[in-house]
Amino acid sequence: MALRVVQWATGGVGVAAIRGVLEHPDLELVGCWVHSKAKGGRDVGELVGLEPTGVTATTSVEDILALEADAVLYSPLMPDPAEVAALLRSGKNVVTPVGWFYPGATESGPLRTAAEEGGVTLHGTGIAPGGISDKFPLMMSIMSTGVTFVRAEEFSDLRTYDAPDVVRHVMGFGDTPEKALRGPMQKLLDGGFIQSVKMIVDTVGFAADPRIRATQEIAVATAPIASPIGAIEPGQVAARKFHWEALVGDEVVVRVTVNWFMGQEHLDPPWTFGPAGERYEMEAKGNPDFAVTIKGFQPESVDEGLESNNGIVATAAHCVNSIPAVCAAAPGIATYLDLPLISGKAAPHLR
Repeated sequence: MALRVVQWATGGVGVAAIRGVLEHPDLELVGCWVHSKAKGGRDVGELVGLEPTGVTATTSVEDILALEADAVLYSPLMPDPAEVAALLRSGKNVVTPVGWFYPGATESGPLRTAAEEGGVTLHGTGIAPGGISDKFPLMMSIMSTGVTFVRAEEFSDLRTYDAPDVVRHVMGFGDTPEKALRGPMQKLLDGGFIQSVKMIVDTVGFAADPRIRATQEIAVATAPIASPIGAIEPGQVAARKFHWEALVGDEVVVRVTVNWFMGQEHLDPPWTFGPAGERYEMEAKGNPDFAVTIKGFQPESVDEGLESNNGIVATAAHCVNSIPAVCAAAPGIATYLDLPLISGKAAPHLR
């Protein structure tokens, strides 16, 4: 019997997740919650550009809670712990890219209780945070001994991210440096990336200070930069870097960094992605040292990214492919450290 799955929200990740669920051999889409009244009552296939699925989107939380389902793929713009707790208490496993990758007692307590009450599991996953910022560096580190440093880093052109309100009003691009530094982005990112760093620290066994050092840098435009949010004018924020570091004494032992630029021209400081271009990197220093560069999760062009952003699709895929393992896990909160090896599934025409 296929596992019955509900998709919560139909932004970029949600649309990709629906497509992934529909072609997964072990999953069946049975419900979809949407925020917009304009989407409510419509067939989910119509919402994602496919043939009708027979599943109707709803704006009613109560309808979703009452629905017989095994799992909810929960991907709103912002997480609501009360919503997640209600889903868990209703007996539905929750897989999400918006938090709980490696939660501490404060973040996990009420949700762990809700999951145990519902006899189900909560699992946070994605691409970064999640995946490339923690799971995959740890997997690769098995081939080194005496590890002294672990790094995960993203290099992305944010002009390919088709969420203009988020890019401008949440991420702070096109704003003044002062407003961007006071904005919500650092706090929003801290929740997930600090958990990534702590997962690496705890698993490798570094005797690091429990406090994670979070810092950020900003570059401004020196000339108008065309972007999907409109022209970024001289003096406005055109690139951002965020760093999270764990230290043993004065020595950095784990560093996770994101580099988000509106292109590579007319920046002060004159940051670039370097000759390797957009990519993800993972590195460990030990015996031996190694470095891994991953291409393909960033689109080849801005236009291609606005059509379909590979990183968003990959985030959804990591969630979708994790659902069977999460449904089989013990009730509570499961991290990557608690789940078995998970893979993608063959395309329908090759099965």
